[in-house]
Amino acid sequence: MTWFSSLLDTLNYWTIFLGMYIEGTVIPFPSELIVSPAAYHAAAGHLNIFWVIIIATLGAVTGSTTNYVAAYYLGRPIIYRFANSKFGHFCLLNEEKVKAAEKYFYDHGVIATLTGRLIPGIRQIISIPAGLAKMTFWKFLLYTTLGSGLWNCVLATLGWYLHSIVPESQLTAKIEEYNAYIKYVILAIVAIAILYFVAKHFIKKHKQEKA
Repeated sequence: MTWFSSLLDTLNYWTIFLGMYIEGTVIPFPSELIVSPAAYHAAAGHLNIFWVIIIATLGAVTGSTTNYVAAYYLGRPIIYRFANSKFGHFCLLNEEKVKAAEKYFYDHGVIATLTGRLIPGIRQIISIPAGLAKMTFWKFLLYTTLGSGLWNCVLATLGWYLHSIVPESQLTAKIEEYNAYIKYVILAIVAIAILYFVAKHFIKKHKQEKA
């Protein structure tokens, strides 16, 4: 992958932010090929691991906010028209994907903005239903930052770990190999988080009914 090798050669805080901003919007751009290599370089002493996570999270949140604002002000008809357009298809979007993101959001409530950032296929577009639902901006910002930060911590940990076991020439292949396992772990974490918030909601509701 020539473009990936070129990216690794020029990887810095600006390219991390830009790549993660793109990943946060509807344009398909794999975050694992930004954050994990950046953490790999941090382990080699070329970058600071904490700044990698912070800047990657800022980029992702800024990109997600772009989606949120567009959905908030443009509304459902225009968003769905875009999803069905040629450029929308180029971005791997379609009506079914937006509907799936909306369903996930409405099924799980505002917490979906946090957990959705961890789920492949939902992560890049969960901010769209948040905007369509006119979710409070500061609440959107909080949950998006937490979800993005957690995801970037996972990817950064992977990159830091890989520095100790593989040469840079094998980095891409190893990231792709480990990424499959990460998805299963993340899905388990999301399931636990959803169960926790659902149980918390019912316990609170039960207490209110008894009061």
